[in-house]
Amino acid sequence: MKRIVIKVGSNVLTRSDGKLDVTRMSALVDQIAWLRKKDIEVILVSSGAMASGRGELKVDHSLDSVEQRQLFSAVGQVKLVGLYYDLFREFNIHVGQVLTMKENFEPGEQYRNQRACMTVMLENNVLPIVNENDTVSVTELMFTDNDELSGLIAQMMQADTLILLSNIDGIYTTHPDDPQAELIWEVAPGRDLSEYIQPEKSAFGRGGMHSKYTTASKVSQAGIRVIIANGERENILPDLIENLEATPHTEFIPKTE
Repeated sequence: MKRIVIKVGSNVLTRSDGKLDVTRMSALVDQIAWLRKKDIEVILVSSGAMASGRGELKVDHSLDSVEQRQLFSAVGQVKLVGLYYDLFREFNIHVGQVLTMKENFEPGEQYRNQRACMTVMLENNVLPIVNENDTVSVTELMFTDNDELSGLIAQMMQADTLILLSNIDGIYTTHPDDPQAELIWEVAPGRDLSEYIQPEKSAFGRGGMHSKYTTASKVSQAGIRVIIANGERENILPDLIENLEATPHTEFIPKTE
């Protein structure tokens, strides 16, 4: 693997009280720094702005869902990227923020500009940290979630692998809490897993396993390997690189011509 897009979901970065889990965030930064020492380019698609903003502000009046999304993400994105800046600086890694919207992935100038921006960042050893611009992306302008965004980024930047970090190990044959559940380790091109996908969304994000499955299917059809794994596992990223066969995950094998 030479270029990886890593998507970290809200359930990985958020504590049970809904606030940002700085300890886990620090652990993931350590692991990404390890990847970079292995000469692997990383693009990080990170959720967590809403959780960061919610933990920062105490609002004493009612806000509707759009107002909450705009307010908490606007405040939280600054704190989130500031934390990433401080954590990566310990490893002398420069980071840059990329806030995007769904319309930027339509063919045309905005698409080319966005791709050029991230390309020049990678060429100059800067790690792009990508998130949706939640302050202006509402209703029909929104991505389904950051799973969809990470899939589009992986295709735009011609990544070798997309890693979707969730709070479970991958796709199971039934609900993960069921003692009879079995982890599906490998998905061949074109295999339909819809019968195994649970409909519920994640506790703090807009996605869920259905979203990850949809993204993984599309991206693997485009020739990019996709791995769904548990971001709460200690040392998950190095283990996926060096000890994949022994590390619980679901891998979507890319379609080849």
